[in-house]
Amino acid sequence: QVQLVESGGGLVQAGGSLRLSCAASGSIFSIDAMGWYRQAPGKQRELVATITDGGSTAYADSVRGRFTISRDNAKNTLYLQMNGLKPEDTAVYYCRLTMFRKEYWGQGTQVTVSS
Repeated sequence: QVQLVESGGGLVQAGGSLRLSCAASGSIFSIDAMGWYRQAPGKQRELVATITDGGSTAYADSVRGRFTISRDNAKNTLYLQMNGLKPEDTAVYYCRLTMFRKEYWGQGTQVTVSS
């Protein structure tokens, strides 16, 4: 079984920065892809950024140029560097791992951006 734990969320002012981390543990053999999703109150969960096993990245239009997704394979950890935060970035951020055609989700970490 695989467990994902997000950390690094918090309260920041508009224009500030945060770096989220997602540590994976358990039976990690081969990760197909990892990504960050977010869900704001009253809204559906949306894709923020993804990174494939080959290192290819993709971003939602709303965060491109401000957020950077990366990974440390030795530590089985996924990161999301968030710069130039806006109030509309306020949400619970979740990491997702895909392995052997199964998906795993973390518990989420709250990001709140004040104006």
